[in-house]
Amino acid sequence: MSTNPERPIRARGREALMAARRSGARSTAVRPGLQGGLYRPLSDHDMRQIADTAYRILEELGFGAFTDEVRDYALAGGAHLNNEGRLCFPRALVEDLLAGASREIVYHGRDEARTIRSGGNRVYFATSGEAVRVVDPVTGRYRPSELLDLYDFFRMADHLDHIDFCGQTVVANDICEDARLHSLNIAYAGTAATTKPFSISLADPSTVGDVESLFDTVLGGKGRFRERPFAAIGVCPVVSPLRFGPDTSAVLCEAARRGLPISACTAPQSGATAPAALAGALAQCTAEALAIVVLANLINPGHPIDFGPWTFVADLRTGAFTGGSGEEAILQAAAAQLARHFGLPGVVAAGMTDAKRPDYQAGYEKGMTIALSALAGGNMICESAGMMGSLMGCSLESMLLDNDLIGAVQRTLRGIEVSEETLSFDVIAATVRGPAHFLGAPQTLSLMQSEYLYPSLGDRTSLSEWEFRGSPHLMERARERVADIMARHYPEHLAAAADAEVRSRFDIRLPQTYMRPGNDRWPSRA
Repeated sequence: MSTNPERPIRARGREALMAARRSGARSTAVRPGLQGGLYRPLSDHDMRQIADTAYRILEELGFGAFTDEVRDYALAGGAHLNNEGRLCFPRALVEDLLAGASREIVYHGRDEARTIRSGGNRVYFATSGEAVRVVDPVTGRYRPSELLDLYDFFRMADHLDHIDFCGQTVVANDICEDARLHSLNIAYAGTAATTKPFSISLADPSTVGDVESLFDTVLGGKGRFRERPFAAIGVCPVVSPLRFGPDTSAVLCEAARRGLPISACTAPQSGATAPAALAGALAQCTAEALAIVVLANLINPGHPIDFGPWTFVADLRTGAFTGGSGEEAILQAAAAQLARHFGLPGVVAAGMTDAKRPDYQAGYEKGMTIALSALAGGNMICESAGMMGSLMGCSLESMLLDNDLIGAVQRTLRGIEVSEETLSFDVIAATVRGPAHFLGAPQTLSLMQSEYLYPSLGDRTSLSEWEFRGSPHLMERARERVADIMARHYPEHLAAAADAEVRSRFDIRLPQTYMRPGNDRWPSRA
């Protein structure tokens, strides 16, 4: 018999809590679109200075290497060529266009409950990255990514509760020889694997119409996708410093003409393709991101397009890209602030660890960058799950672990709700006069799923229990969970008739045998 008088009380309280958990109640402690913006690395004066410098860059330095198409749209809208032949955008023109720019982008979920509204202080979390490699879940080695890998990442993101938007994580290297084939197949992979809104990156303007046609077919008729767009066209139309990319800017123009949502960014590296001074790099990147928004609005006023100043960082010792540094964390948080300064829906990049495995380095780099961007109010936090090796690879295990991390960050966004009820004076009074513990109290049980969020993979067991279970490693649990999810979660988000029509009209390379349980790629674990 125990001599510890507290043990029976704690045991009874724990039993009550465990019973509440076994009831299957889902946590309501967090939700998509929680408000950010309390963290402000830039003062109001700082933001005005950066904005003024960006306007000056646009007006005095302008852009080179533009296409005839970009030049014609810009000149017709009020831009001009300076003495050096560079395309310049007067501040008054930029400010006028920004005044009429979209303040919110609605990304429709094919399941309406998954629709999100990017803008204001609302914070959402997205995958993205376009890595060229995948961390093989069996061997742990990096290998070239394929279409089936992209499909797996899309359906994993579909399954995870803290991922709101599914950006393209990897490149389908096995079908890169043909731009149209590649574009149609990555578009199909997204529509088949998730009803969450998603994005794919297109590099050839001739494929934009093909992708729209595929999306129309999925929705059941021509023009349906424009009415309720569930995907964005991802593109980086600027080559830093201050040049337009020929193919990518053509993709932007085509998508804008068609009225399709655009997820756009520019990505200079401080010390390499942008100044080493962080403020200067941010000013240049802001100018480039504003030029992208301006171009879209010259073509289609009020066009749904993100403001994406992704100021990246170079390790000045080697020149290598680094995505997990403190400098990167504060630059992306500043980008979130600047989006609100201009009143534009903003995308930021956070979670880009330089670690090659989901280890301690990956954890602190991802946690720091994602948390600061969220607390600063980044509307769409891209790269937030799965990315490894400075965006060179993507990992299913990491995506699963990052989902826990994102949930914890979401909980910090929600904050602490202070009211007469939550201050709990009566609960405290009843407890000190009664059982002297809160474990079995009605308030404790009622708040278990609404006030607290629990990790799916993180280990909160006692040391003795962990040792009793064989001291399992977190990565072992992640691999087991990945294998289980991948063997079971084959969503049927395309109606059979729609799927058949898509496959009859387009050359779809995803084998149907690998889109249902029981295949040899992810064997059943039953």
